[in-house]
Amino acid sequence: MATDELVELKFRLADGSDIGPSKYNSTASVSSLKEKIITQWPKGNENPPRSINDIKLINAGRILENNRTLGESRLPLSEVPGAAITMHVVVRSPIPDKNGDKSKDESKKKGGCFCTIL
Repeated sequence: MATDELVELKFRLADGSDIGPSKYNSTASVSSLKEKIITQWPKGNENPPRSINDIKLINAGRILENNRTLGESRLPLSEVPGAAITMHVVVRSPIPDKNGDKSKDESKKKGGCFCTIL
């Protein structure tokens, strides 16, 4: 594979919408693809990613690693000539801040049943 080969990709979001298709150099890193996804994320879409660590890119059932290039991550057997490769985007749900949400934790502790045995 040539190092300057362009690959046409589109990114499928959980709601079924797509970002792209766009052409990317095969030497582009997976982390740079994730940065591009964040900048092109549809406005008003639920659960937007805040960083590249919030995103998992899946191609042909494999989760792509940030430090690999697109060329290293491709599976040529699953590609259709002349068609865009669809990669699925999974966004990790935000994890609540343990220190910032003390009022919610305390309300859970206060709720419930209290019995007195005499």
